[in-house]
Amino acid sequence: MTTSRVKRAFKYRFYPTDAQAAELSRTFGCVRKVYNLALAARTEAWVRQERVNYNATSAMLTAWKKT
Repeated sequence: MTTSRVKRAFKYRFYPTDAQAAELSRTFGCVRKVYNLALAARTEAWVRQERVNYNATSAMLTAWKKT
């Protein structure tokens, strides 16, 4: 017996207010900065043939928050 599965997709539009748009922009900017810092740290470690695990990255994030 075969079962038929219906796949559905929904599209939503979001129209932020100016204040919401500014907050989203700031948040995404921070996320991009943290991602790039973590990527750079892992890349540098890879070049040195070292590994940076989640716990090390989390510790770096804590230090970055203080700066």
